[in-house]
Amino acid sequence: MKTVLTRSGTEAAGFIKLGGIVAFPTETVYGLGANVFDETAIAKIFAAKGRPSDNPLIAHVSSVDQIELLTREVPPLAQKLIDSFFPGPLTVVLHKSDTVPLIATAGLDTIGLRMPRLSLAQAFLVECNAPLVAPSANLSGRPSPTTWQAVEEDLDGRVDCILQSDATEIGLESTVVDCTSATPLVLRKGAVSFESLRAVVPQISSIDVDGSDTPRSPGMKHRHYSPRADVVLLSDAADSSATNDDAFIGLHPIISSARISRICGSTEEYAASLFEFFRECDRAGVKTIYCETVEDMGIGPALMDRLRRASES
Repeated sequence: MKTVLTRSGTEAAGFIKLGGIVAFPTETVYGLGANVFDETAIAKIFAAKGRPSDNPLIAHVSSVDQIELLTREVPPLAQKLIDSFFPGPLTVVLHKSDTVPLIATAGLDTIGLRMPRLSLAQAFLVECNAPLVAPSANLSGRPSPTTWQAVEEDLDGRVDCILQSDATEIGLESTVVDCTSATPLVLRKGAVSFESLRAVVPQISSIDVDGSDTPRSPGMKHRHYSPRADVVLLSDAADSSATNDDAFIGLHPIISSARISRICGSTEEYAASLFEFFRECDRAGVKTIYCETVEDMGIGPALMDRLRRASES
Protein backbone atom coordinates (compact mmCIF):
# COMPACT_ATOMS: atom_id res chain seq x y z
CA MET A 1 0.00 0.00 0.00
CA LYS A 2 1.26 3.47 -0.89
CA THR A 3 0.33 6.05 1.73
CA VAL A 4 -0.98 9.29 0.22
CA LEU A 5 0.15 12.58 1.78
CA THR A 6 -2.29 15.48 1.46
CA ARG A 7 -3.23 18.80 3.04
CA SER A 8 -6.78 18.52 1.70
CA GLY A 9 -9.43 17.39 4.16
CA THR A 10 -11.73 16.64 1.26
CA GLU A 11 -9.19 14.32 -0.38
CA ALA A 12 -8.48 12.58 2.92
CA ALA A 13 -12.20 12.10 3.60
CA GLY A 14 -12.52 10.35 0.26
CA PHE A 15 -10.47 7.45 1.62
CA ILE A 16 -12.74 7.15 4.67
CA LYS A 17 -15.81 6.99 2.42
CA LEU A 18 -14.18 4.11 0.50
CA GLY A 19 -13.58 2.12 3.69
CA GLY A 20 -10.01 3.26 4.25
CA ILE A 21 -8.09 4.53 7.27
CA VAL A 22 -6.63 8.04 7.50
CA ALA A 23 -4.23 9.68 9.96
CA PHE A 24 -5.34 13.21 10.80
CA PRO A 25 -4.26 15.99 13.17
CA THR A 26 -6.11 17.18 16.25
CA GLU A 27 -5.10 19.67 18.93
CA THR A 28 -3.84 16.76 21.11
CA VAL A 29 -2.00 14.24 18.90
CA TYR A 30 -2.49 12.78 15.41
CA GLY A 31 -5.27 10.18 15.26
CA LEU A 32 -5.85 7.22 12.95
CA GLY A 33 -9.46 7.33 11.80
CA ALA A 34 -12.04 4.94 10.38
CA ASN A 35 -15.82 5.19 10.02
CA VAL A 36 -17.26 4.18 13.41
CA PHE A 37 -19.90 2.01 11.72
CA ASP A 38 -17.48 0.17 9.36
CA GLU A 39 -16.20 -2.95 11.15
CA THR A 40 -13.85 -3.89 8.30
CA ALA A 41 -12.22 -0.45 8.34
CA ILE A 42 -11.90 -0.51 12.13
CA ALA A 43 -10.14 -3.87 11.92
CA LYS A 44 -7.59 -2.21 9.62
CA ILE A 45 -6.73 0.24 12.42
CA PHE A 46 -5.92 -2.59 14.83
CA ALA A 47 -3.83 -4.33 12.16
CA ALA A 48 -1.95 -1.18 11.12
CA LYS A 49 -1.04 -0.25 14.69
CA GLY A 50 -0.52 -3.75 16.06
CA ARG A 51 -3.05 -2.65 18.68
CA PRO A 52 -4.40 -5.15 21.26
CA SER A 53 -8.04 -5.96 20.58
CA ASP A 54 -9.01 -5.27 24.21
CA ASN A 55 -7.99 -1.62 23.94
CA PRO A 56 -11.12 0.48 23.21
CA LEU A 57 -11.20 3.29 20.65
CA ILE A 58 -12.46 6.86 21.00
CA ALA A 59 -15.07 8.19 18.57
CA HIS A 60 -14.57 11.68 17.13
CA VAL A 61 -17.62 13.72 16.16
CA SER A 62 -17.88 16.83 13.99
CA SER A 63 -20.81 18.24 16.00
CA VAL A 64 -22.66 17.56 19.22
CA ASP A 65 -25.63 16.47 17.08
CA GLN A 66 -23.69 13.31 16.13
CA ILE A 67 -23.50 12.18 19.76
CA GLU A 68 -27.06 10.81 19.58
CA LEU A 69 -25.94 8.47 16.78
CA LEU A 70 -23.48 6.78 19.13
CA THR A 71 -25.11 6.71 22.56
CA ARG A 72 -28.29 5.57 24.27
CA GLU A 73 -28.48 8.63 26.49
CA VAL A 74 -26.48 11.60 27.73
CA PRO A 75 -26.81 11.99 31.51
CA PRO A 76 -27.15 15.54 32.86
CA LEU A 77 -23.61 15.67 34.31
CA ALA A 78 -22.16 14.44 31.02
CA GLN A 79 -24.14 17.12 29.22
CA LYS A 80 -22.62 19.77 31.51
CA LEU A 81 -19.13 18.58 30.59
CA ILE A 82 -19.99 18.52 26.90
CA ASP A 83 -21.45 22.02 27.06
CA SER A 84 -18.32 23.30 28.82
CA PHE A 85 -15.49 21.50 27.02
CA PHE A 86 -16.67 20.49 23.51
CA PRO A 87 -14.96 21.12 21.18
CA GLY A 88 -11.70 20.45 22.98
CA PRO A 89 -9.36 17.87 24.51
CA LEU A 90 -12.01 16.08 26.59
CA THR A 91 -13.45 12.60 26.01
CA VAL A 92 -16.64 11.50 27.78
CA VAL A 93 -17.48 7.81 28.15
CA LEU A 94 -21.18 6.97 27.72
CA HIS A 95 -23.31 3.87 27.10
CA LYS A 96 -23.09 3.10 23.39
CA SER A 97 -25.98 2.68 21.01
CA ASP A 98 -26.66 -0.71 19.42
CA THR A 99 -25.47 0.62 16.04
CA VAL A 100 -21.86 0.99 17.26
CA PRO A 101 -20.00 -2.27 16.54
CA LEU A 102 -18.33 -4.00 19.49
CA ILE A 103 -14.96 -4.00 17.71
CA ALA A 104 -14.86 -0.23 18.26
CA THR A 105 -15.37 -0.57 22.02
CA ALA A 106 -13.28 -3.70 22.74
CA GLY A 107 -16.52 -5.53 23.53
CA LEU A 108 -17.64 -2.96 26.07
CA ASP A 109 -21.14 -1.48 26.31
CA THR A 110 -19.59 1.99 26.51
CA ILE A 111 -17.88 4.33 24.08
CA GLY A 112 -15.64 7.36 24.50
CA LEU A 113 -16.63 10.47 22.54
CA ARG A 114 -14.85 13.71 21.81
CA MET A 115 -15.09 16.67 19.46
CA PRO A 116 -11.68 18.06 18.39
CA ARG A 117 -11.35 21.83 18.30
CA LEU A 118 -8.65 22.01 15.59
CA SER A 119 -10.29 23.61 12.56
CA LEU A 120 -8.68 21.22 10.06
CA ALA A 121 -9.87 18.22 12.08
CA GLN A 122 -13.39 19.64 12.25
CA ALA A 123 -13.49 20.29 8.49
CA PHE A 124 -12.18 16.78 7.78
CA LEU A 125 -14.77 15.17 10.05
CA VAL A 126 -17.56 17.12 8.38
CA GLU A 127 -16.37 15.91 4.97
CA CYS A 128 -16.36 12.29 6.22
CA ASN A 129 -20.10 12.60 6.90
CA ALA A 130 -19.80 10.15 9.80
CA PRO A 131 -18.12 9.96 13.20
CA LEU A 132 -14.68 8.35 13.21
CA VAL A 133 -13.03 6.09 15.74
CA ALA A 134 -9.43 7.21 16.08
CA PRO A 135 -6.67 6.04 18.41
CA SER A 136 -3.29 7.74 18.17
CA ALA A 137 -1.65 7.27 14.76
CA ASN A 138 1.42 5.34 15.88
CA LEU A 139 2.57 1.77 16.25
CA SER A 140 1.07 0.46 19.47
CA GLY A 141 3.21 1.28 22.50
CA ARG A 142 5.35 3.89 20.75
CA PRO A 143 5.24 7.59 21.64
CA SER A 144 2.11 9.20 20.26
CA PRO A 145 2.73 11.24 17.09
CA THR A 146 2.61 15.02 17.29
CA THR A 147 3.78 15.62 13.69
CA TRP A 148 2.73 14.09 10.38
CA GLN A 149 6.37 13.03 9.90
CA ALA A 150 6.14 10.90 13.05
CA VAL A 151 3.00 9.25 11.64
CA GLU A 152 4.83 8.51 8.41
CA GLU A 153 7.79 7.14 10.38
CA ASP A 154 5.55 4.53 12.05
CA LEU A 155 2.77 3.86 9.55
CA ASP A 156 3.99 4.59 6.01
CA GLY A 157 2.56 1.84 3.82
CA ARG A 158 0.18 0.72 6.58
CA VAL A 159 -2.48 3.44 6.17
CA ASP A 160 -4.24 4.88 3.16
CA CYS A 161 -3.62 8.57 3.76
CA ILE A 162 -1.99 11.09 6.11
CA LEU A 163 -3.65 14.49 6.40
CA GLN A 164 -0.74 16.86 6.93
CA SER A 165 -0.72 19.85 9.25
CA ASP A 166 1.58 21.57 11.72
CA ALA A 167 2.80 19.98 14.95
CA THR A 168 -0.03 19.49 17.43
CA GLU A 169 -0.66 22.18 20.02
CA ILE A 170 -1.06 20.15 23.24
CA GLY A 171 1.00 17.05 22.54
CA LEU A 172 -0.76 14.78 25.05
CA GLU A 173 -3.91 12.73 24.56
CA SER A 174 -7.32 13.95 25.74
CA THR A 175 -8.63 13.81 29.28
CA VAL A 176 -11.10 10.91 29.61
CA VAL A 177 -14.07 11.03 31.99
CA ASP A 178 -16.41 8.06 32.56
CA CYS A 179 -19.95 9.40 32.81
CA THR A 180 -21.79 6.06 32.97
CA SER A 181 -22.32 6.11 36.75
CA ALA A 182 -23.71 8.64 39.20
CA THR A 183 -20.24 9.98 39.99
CA PRO A 184 -18.14 10.82 36.92
CA LEU A 185 -14.61 9.38 37.07
CA VAL A 186 -11.45 10.69 35.42
CA LEU A 187 -9.93 7.65 33.71
CA ARG A 188 -7.07 9.39 31.91
CA LYS A 189 -5.43 12.72 32.68
CA GLY A 190 -5.03 15.29 29.93
CA ALA A 191 -5.06 18.99 29.12
CA VAL A 192 -8.46 19.54 30.74
CA SER A 193 -7.33 19.56 34.35
CA PHE A 194 -9.09 17.97 37.31
CA GLU A 195 -9.57 21.45 38.75
CA SER A 196 -11.31 22.64 35.58
CA LEU A 197 -13.58 19.60 35.58
CA ARG A 198 -14.52 20.08 39.25
CA ALA A 199 -15.43 23.68 38.57
CA VAL A 200 -18.18 22.35 36.29
CA VAL A 201 -19.03 19.07 38.07
CA PRO A 202 -17.93 19.36 41.74
CA GLN A 203 -18.66 15.70 42.55
CA ILE A 204 -16.24 14.34 39.91
CA SER A 205 -13.51 12.02 41.18
CA SER A 206 -10.38 10.35 39.84
CA ILE A 207 -9.58 6.66 39.53
CA ASP A 208 -6.22 5.02 40.23
CA VAL A 209 -5.42 2.56 37.46
CA ASP A 210 -3.20 -0.45 38.06
CA GLY A 211 -3.70 -2.03 34.63
CA SER A 212 -5.17 -5.29 35.95
CA ASP A 213 -8.82 -4.73 35.05
CA THR A 214 -10.66 -4.47 31.76
CA PRO A 215 -9.74 -1.04 30.37
CA ARG A 216 -12.60 1.43 29.99
CA SER A 217 -10.39 3.94 28.22
CA PRO A 218 -7.26 3.90 26.08
CA GLY A 219 -4.14 4.33 28.17
CA MET A 220 -5.43 2.36 31.17
CA LYS A 221 -3.82 -1.05 30.68
CA HIS A 222 -1.18 -1.50 28.01
CA ARG A 223 2.26 0.07 28.06
CA HIS A 224 2.15 3.41 26.30
CA TYR A 225 4.19 6.37 25.22
CA SER A 226 7.48 4.48 25.35
CA PRO A 227 10.67 5.27 23.44
CA ARG A 228 13.23 2.55 22.83
CA ALA A 229 15.52 4.26 25.33
CA ASP A 230 15.16 3.82 29.07
CA VAL A 231 13.29 6.71 30.69
CA VAL A 232 14.51 7.87 34.11
CA LEU A 233 12.63 10.48 36.16
CA LEU A 234 14.58 12.93 38.32
CA SER A 235 13.91 16.02 40.37
CA ASP A 236 17.47 17.37 40.52
CA ALA A 237 21.00 16.61 39.37
CA ALA A 238 21.68 14.54 42.48
CA ASP A 239 19.31 11.89 41.15
CA SER A 240 21.29 11.53 37.94
CA SER A 241 24.23 9.48 36.74
CA ALA A 242 23.91 10.89 33.22
CA THR A 243 26.76 10.73 30.73
CA ASN A 244 27.35 12.52 27.45
CA ASP A 245 25.68 9.59 25.68
CA ASP A 246 22.34 10.30 27.37
CA ALA A 247 19.52 12.82 26.82
CA PHE A 248 17.64 15.23 29.06
CA ILE A 249 14.35 17.12 28.87
CA GLY A 250 12.87 19.39 31.51
CA LEU A 251 12.30 22.91 32.74
CA HIS A 252 15.72 23.57 34.27
CA PRO A 253 19.30 22.88 33.06
CA ILE A 254 20.02 20.40 35.86
CA ILE A 255 22.06 18.11 33.60
CA SER A 256 24.85 19.66 31.55
CA SER A 257 26.48 16.51 30.23
CA ALA A 258 23.63 15.17 28.05
CA ARG A 259 24.28 14.68 24.33
CA ILE A 260 20.73 15.82 23.47
CA SER A 261 19.02 18.34 25.70
CA ARG A 262 15.75 20.26 25.63
CA ILE A 263 15.04 23.00 28.17
CA CYS A 264 11.38 24.01 28.00
CA GLY A 265 10.01 27.41 28.93
CA SER A 266 6.83 26.09 30.55
CA THR A 267 5.09 22.88 31.56
CA GLU A 268 2.82 23.29 28.53
CA GLU A 269 5.85 23.46 26.21
CA TYR A 270 7.32 20.42 27.98
CA ALA A 271 4.11 18.46 27.38
CA ALA A 272 3.91 19.52 23.74
CA SER A 273 7.57 18.58 23.15
CA LEU A 274 7.80 15.28 25.03
CA PHE A 275 6.75 12.66 22.48
CA GLU A 276 8.71 14.18 19.60
CA PHE A 277 11.75 14.45 21.89
CA PHE A 278 11.42 10.74 22.65
CA ARG A 279 11.42 10.03 18.94
CA GLU A 280 14.41 12.33 18.33
CA CYS A 281 16.35 10.40 20.96
CA ASP A 282 15.43 7.07 19.39
CA ARG A 283 16.63 8.27 15.99
CA ALA A 284 19.94 9.25 17.59
CA GLY A 285 20.37 5.91 19.33
CA VAL A 286 20.23 7.36 22.84
CA LYS A 287 20.11 4.67 25.52
CA THR A 288 18.80 6.68 28.49
CA ILE A 289 16.51 9.73 28.61
CA TYR A 290 16.40 11.71 31.85
CA CYS A 291 13.14 13.60 32.38
CA GLU A 292 12.61 16.25 35.03
CA THR A 293 9.51 15.84 37.18
CA VAL A 294 6.99 18.69 37.36
CA GLU A 295 4.52 20.09 39.88
CA ASP A 296 1.02 18.65 40.26
CA MET A 297 -0.91 21.53 38.71
CA GLY A 298 -2.44 22.41 35.34
CA ILE A 299 -1.24 19.96 32.70
CA GLY A 300 1.45 18.73 35.12
CA PRO A 301 -0.48 15.64 36.32
CA ALA A 302 -1.10 14.55 32.71
CA LEU A 303 2.57 15.05 31.83
CA MET A 304 3.68 13.08 34.88
CA ASP A 305 1.23 10.29 33.99
CA ARG A 306 2.87 9.93 30.56
CA LEU A 307 6.38 10.13 32.03
CA ARG A 308 5.65 7.45 34.63
CA ARG A 309 4.17 5.12 32.04
CA ALA A 310 7.13 5.64 29.72
CA SER A 311 9.52 4.84 32.57
CA GLU A 312 7.84 1.53 33.41
CA SER A 313 10.02 -1.45 32.52
